[in-house]
Amino acid sequence: MKQKMYLRAEAILKYLKGDDKLNTLITAQNTEVELVTTDQSLYEALGSIEKRNDIDINLLVKLLEVTTVMPYSEMMKQERKILTEERVNELREKAK
Repeated sequence: MKQKMYLRAEAILKYLKGDDKLNTLITAQNTEVELVTTDQSLYEALGSIEKRNDIDINLLVKLLEVTTVMPYSEMMKQERKILTEERVNELREKAK
């Protein structure tokens, strides 16, 4: 049975910015770990990218290829949250 690893918004943002450790985990086609995230985390990560031209779209495609994206509303039993400037700043700080 595969171990599940939940990718939070800050981890996704780090990966999209080129973090080597996460890049290895995501691109290595790991058969022992199942990567899972929510549409909320993906939304927050994408919405927190400062320089969108600096993001390699291939990284996003690979992330979507190997990660199960679950509906936040089903997992958390509540509506998705609007991305605020405060949350964007928090994520950017954590992803440094």
